[in-house]
Amino acid sequence: MTQAILVLEDGRVFRGESFGAEGETFGEVVFNTGMTGYQETLTDPSYHRQIVAMTAPHIGNTGVNDLDPESGRVQVAGYVVRQPARVASNWRAQRSLDQELKNHGVVGIAMPGTRALTRHLRDRGAMRAGISSVEADPRALLSRVLVSPGMAGSDLAAEVATKEPYTVPARGETRFRVAAVDLGIKAMTPYRMAERGCEVTVLPATATAEQILALNPDGVFFSNGPGDPATADGPVAAMRGVLASGKPTFGICFGNQIFGRALGLGTYKLRFGHRGVNQPVQDRRTGRVEISAHNHGFAVEAPLDGPFETPFGRAEVSHVNLNDGCVEGLRLLDRPAFSVQYHPEAAAGPHDSTMLFDQFCALMQHHRSTDPGEGA
Repeated sequence: MTQAILVLEDGRVFRGESFGAEGETFGEVVFNTGMTGYQETLTDPSYHRQIVAMTAPHIGNTGVNDLDPESGRVQVAGYVVRQPARVASNWRAQRSLDQELKNHGVVGIAMPGTRALTRHLRDRGAMRAGISSVEADPRALLSRVLVSPGMAGSDLAAEVATKEPYTVPARGETRFRVAAVDLGIKAMTPYRMAERGCEVTVLPATATAEQILALNPDGVFFSNGPGDPATADGPVAAMRGVLASGKPTFGICFGNQIFGRALGLGTYKLRFGHRGVNQPVQDRRTGRVEISAHNHGFAVEAPLDGPFETPFGRAEVSHVNLNDGCVEGLRLLDRPAFSVQYHPEAAAGPHDSTMLFDQFCALMQHHRSTDPGEGA
């Protein structure tokens, strides 16, 4: 096996063997705590320009298939695992994970120090890093890491979003028409809405409020995606125009951060983020706790002590993370709009939060029945 090195921007060096494509790659190194769903993780556009380290020790044992990807390619900048599966064993498997990474030119490393890496990132925070199987000198690789771009200040949504609109038809009878702004959308998200009778028109990240509202949708959705929400002025302006129209609006992950900014709130970078399928989130209104899927390195700053005023009326923090108390959801009290920081499409799992799509449909139904202009 070819030797490989992982070098962090603070100079920490890890050594292992090349996994996937040989070569060199750079990105922000983060860790994912999920024990399942590695194919969905790899193809999630929210991981664009990130090197993902898996905390589960054995990765690749179910192989890769053509049914589970969340986008058209592997999105991660690099991949770190402890022990790759020697054999892909699943009736749906079509090729190995190693071959899939090679097919997409994704450089990885298999190394014994994933636990040490995770502890280091928890102490020091997510940071820039490089993986190389062609450079043996850590100091030379570090010099290239230090000139690579960081995640803070990066505007990345348009790099992974669709360039042209497309439509995902409803399954069965069309009950609602949804305009979805693609900031890095996962394929399962419009599918979940289609299951509920929504015809979903997916629009580029650059879509304006005028372009969105020209479709006369029953509701508007803002997706997950990569990058720093502080740079996403275009989607924020679009969100404000949609909120002003009174259309039912739902955002997840990056869409939650865009919603927060549209309400006049700030965002900040988390020390090491939340990435995995085991984050406990509490609905502050009901007390119900959901175990949820996460992939974010930024969060919204919002008052936790009751409703606060926004340009669109009163709002409140609807959900909080029970691990660190950060904002996990927002809700307008005077308009039909809400958002969550996590992933209710449950790909891959858990399924506690899929009812949020039902809540979105209920908002659209209520708005249609109470607004005389709807359905005209």
